[in-house]
Amino acid sequence: MALWKQYLQPSTVEDALGALGVEPNHSAVIAGGTDLLLDLQHERNSPINTLVDVTQIPEMTAIWKQDDFLHIGAAVPLNKIVLNSSVQNHAQGLIEACGLIGGPQVRNVATLGGNVGHALPAGDATIALISVRAEAQLASADGRRWLPVEMLFEGPGRPSFNRSREIIVAFRFPLRGDGEGSAFKRVMRPQGVAIAILNMGIWLRRGSGGKVDDLQIAIGPAGPRPLRTLKAEAVLRGQCFDSANNQRAIQHLLQEVKLRTSPHRSTKAYREHILPTLFNRTIKEAWERTASR
Repeated sequence: MALWKQYLQPSTVEDALGALGVEPNHSAVIAGGTDLLLDLQHERNSPINTLVDVTQIPEMTAIWKQDDFLHIGAAVPLNKIVLNSSVQNHAQGLIEACGLIGGPQVRNVATLGGNVGHALPAGDATIALISVRAEAQLASADGRRWLPVEMLFEGPGRPSFNRSREIIVAFRFPLRGDGEGSAFKRVMRPQGVAIAILNMGIWLRRGSGGKVDDLQIAIGPAGPRPLRTLKAEAVLRGQCFDSANNQRAIQHLLQEVKLRTSPHRSTKAYREHILPTLFNRTIKEAWERTASR
């Protein structure tokens, strides 16, 4: 049985939106298809008549600098991001996250927009993007808007935007400045099961006197949505980077996260046990990278 009836390849965002609008409840955007095709095969997605392939839209497949931001098109394959020198220079945490998603074959086709649009609480690229202060550009028939990545989610598999009427066009985050660094780390199950027990992305800016001038922390799966830990950030912001302050931040992290036992990932107790180590390793690496710029 065919999984779709029509396959379109528009060359502009506006044409893609027009194609979606013909049958908004029975159309879907596709780029790499590593999630969507499996969902269609296993009937986890509502029936689709039209697939709108956005990989022929130039602005969605490019990486460029503009107005003190690095932009990444939503249809850029993950492997292209990993190999890009600008991303390597300005968002090492994102490089680390994209390099952990699937295997080489998956990364050659899977896209940044697909990882975010799938709306999983522990999407590796999603967590990294939130930590580096990324925004997403959404396009609809009403125009375009930028939103912080952490505002794109309502719950597991449920984005805050209408995927049948809006398209993620691109992401942007500030270019790396002096004294800034980022890192991403993940604890995963053995035997090649590539889902995160816990993952974390941290960006920070080193201030004078060994203080943390600013930072952003994201973690998953720590609730129904990818989580930015505002209370833990507040504990460290403006404080000396030392073990005592890091320990205070860990206590707030444990209060902010909503960990649970999952048969596919791990127990709540194990996640609580490994969270302090994951945090210390991630923030230590981000801090060390601030000295190289």
